[in-house]
Amino acid sequence: MRKLLSIVLFTALASSSHAQTFDTLVWSDEFNSAGAIDSNLWFAQHQLPISGSWYNGEIQHYTNRDTNAYSDGSVLRLSAYKETFTDQGHTKDYTSARLNSKFAFTYGRVEFRAQLPSGIGTWPALWMLGQNIIETGAYWQTQGYGTQPWPNCGEIDIMEHWGHNQDYVSSAIHSPSSYGGTINVGGQYIDSTSTAFHIYAMEWTPTSITFSVDSTVHYTYEPSVQDASTWPFDNPQYLLMNIAILPTIDTSITKAEMLIDYVRVYQSSTMSTDELEAASIELYPNPASNELHIHQPYGKAEAALWNLNGQCILRWNLNDFRSTTDVSNLPAGTYTLEITSGNKTAQQRVVIQ
Repeated sequence: MRKLLSIVLFTALASSSHAQTFDTLVWSDEFNSAGAIDSNLWFAQHQLPISGSWYNGEIQHYTNRDTNAYSDGSVLRLSAYKETFTDQGHTKDYTSARLNSKFAFTYGRVEFRAQLPSGIGTWPALWMLGQNIIETGAYWQTQGYGTQPWPNCGEIDIMEHWGHNQDYVSSAIHSPSSYGGTINVGGQYIDSTSTAFHIYAMEWTPTSITFSVDSTVHYTYEPSVQDASTWPFDNPQYLLMNIAILPTIDTSITKAEMLIDYVRVYQSSTMSTDELEAASIELYPNPASNELHIHQPYGKAEAALWNLNGQCILRWNLNDFRSTTDVSNLPAGTYTLEITSGNKTAQQRVVIQ
């Protein structure tokens, strides 16, 4: 009974390792100080693309004015207005704000507690882009980090809401393998998105990205093949918040606001990146009887199975992020699976029955 208990406990911890890993707040803005956005934390991106208009047919000017983004001492008010505004030689009928975080990170949990605007033609978003994006006027581009065009840099859309589909919130992944009208998308209907605050969250590990609202998961991106095309997500990303205005805007709307109570980023208090990768290894079924499926973050690696006497009873090569191994001929018992890639080694317990 004691041995069975230890096996069950190990399996439970392994299966919930992603949720338990991100336990330390590493960056946040609580918006408790009234006035302009904290320039140590945020950059108001307002330089137009070369075309003179923002993407997707958007018709707003983004500005660096306090009227479009400010804290009232309790929440951030990110506001879009119907107003004639001329900037950079172009006149537009709407203004809004697009904020870049001056913080970039790799792997972790992001939480936005927000209340969304409503109205046809409004398009608020809480999202992320690769720190290495080439985008004139973006904060990290101005700091010399731009090396990759979109979508090669990767994009993680934590929350998008289109006013023509009130209360449906969407999350998506854009990468070279699927972008624009991406197939990597999921969402859910949430009551009161525009009348109450909800927590929009994302958890990012070396092998998966999971999206939720108020702890209810609606989409996990976990490609079976991870390469530059499907997974440009091993490099730092930064946060963005904005309200875009589409040409379909209801012209009776004169103001649309997204209220953000806080933005928080959590990472591991005890795990290095290498340890986090090791924790992301998934074995199933476990216990196994005929086949053992292995999902690991390294791609090409060597696997070895050791018994409790310290004898290596099986050694083989892993040539993909997902693989299946025949274990039907192995004696029942508890084993240690060791996976090695370069100078990285990870171990997990596996039970054969």
